[in-house]
Amino acid sequence: MTHRLTAALTEFLASPRQTGLRHSRRVNTGLLTLLLGGAGTAFALAGLAPDAADLPVGDLIQLVQPLALEPQIEALERHTFKLYRTDQTRSSDSAESLLKRLGVDDPQAAAFLRSDPDARAVLLGRAGRNVTVQASEGNTLLRLEARWAADTEGVFKRLEIQKTRPGFVSRIETAPLTASTRLASGTIRSSLFAATDDARIPDSVAVQVAAIFSGDIDFHRSLRKGDRFSIVYETLEADGEPMRAGRVLSAEFVNAGRTYQAMWFQDPVVSGKGGYYTMEGQSLRRAYLASPLEFSRVTSGFKMRLHPILQTWRAHLGVDYAAPTGTPARSVADGVVDFAGAQGGFGNVVFVRHPNSHVTVYAHLSRIGVRKGQAVSQGQTIGAVGATGWATGPHLHFEFRIDGVHRDPLMIARQSEAIPVSPSARPLFQRQSAFARLELGAAASMLQTSAQ
Repeated sequence: MTHRLTAALTEFLASPRQTGLRHSRRVNTGLLTLLLGGAGTAFALAGLAPDAADLPVGDLIQLVQPLALEPQIEALERHTFKLYRTDQTRSSDSAESLLKRLGVDDPQAAAFLRSDPDARAVLLGRAGRNVTVQASEGNTLLRLEARWAADTEGVFKRLEIQKTRPGFVSRIETAPLTASTRLASGTIRSSLFAATDDARIPDSVAVQVAAIFSGDIDFHRSLRKGDRFSIVYETLEADGEPMRAGRVLSAEFVNAGRTYQAMWFQDPVVSGKGGYYTMEGQSLRRAYLASPLEFSRVTSGFKMRLHPILQTWRAHLGVDYAAPTGTPARSVADGVVDFAGAQGGFGNVVFVRHPNSHVTVYAHLSRIGVRKGQAVSQGQTIGAVGATGWATGPHLHFEFRIDGVHRDPLMIARQSEAIPVSPSARPLFQRQSAFARLELGAAASMLQTSAQ
């Protein structure tokens, strides 16, 4: 049968196209007959297999010896459970109150916390430090770990207290922090900080966002209900536990329908320093900051006004910013302190000299944080807002002088130029900006999903 089917197929394929067309009816009939015959043969062959009902069936029985109960009971009796709990220290904590809140009832452990210098300095009277304990079934302390971010950037410290045969021992270790990326988004209802609180975004991140876009957005007067933002920022972790927020990596802010974007980029060619840039590669760091205060409002501009003390119409040669006493005042640009001290109606005042014979003045300070001849960088705190000298209330009087001539500080800030990414660093910047756009898009989609 197989030979006949093969021969027929070979003849059909080898024949010319016209012959195949002319005899297609005959060949197809023959093939159908052969196939049906083959199917019948296959059915007949399959029928030769034994019926499953005729196969022998039997039972297989095997004895299983159980383990002795006594060793199992003894193992359970020897097994001890370890209990874990985590909490944060409070400024009012004593050794007993801290351990009690962590579910530990151990007078010896409490006595050790009071007597050990490391434990006493790290845990007692220090708020906000993450503490994890490992306790026995009887709620006695087996192990305690506390972690906190050190002053040194990029590391954290870990206190370990371990129970040993002689007693408790402690040690402090230093380890590097691990950076992870977080996405967040929110909508303005009343203020930036209220919106970031709703979105569980740390205040330090909100301050960075305000600083990044301060040259384009007045966060006191320009915010509108419904404005939205998306942020990608670092979280610094210790052993997998968040310690503090790090740098904002990219951000998008939609204010009054206009979109502003920024990303962190370190130009390896120009200076090796990092800064914030638009997605098109323009630096957001201008020669001069828009304001010497992070958050403030202008109460008196560069114009003629009725002097509040002298009660005469005089030219106001600077800008007044209302702010509470103690608000940090910052230098608007790199420079060198030309004068720091008390001077007549200015009260406590700082003069900073910049390149091109530019001088900025910061008056009525409650305190001064720099000295004459000291180099200062843009954004560095040089003092605090106050009401010294001729001042009717706490505010900062700010002036801008070029070759001794007073100029409008707000106009100077708007006209200061931004530095673009260097041409040689442009390919690297474009790759990073493309990735930043994807992350911001993912953060924005989180806001849309939550709204739905």
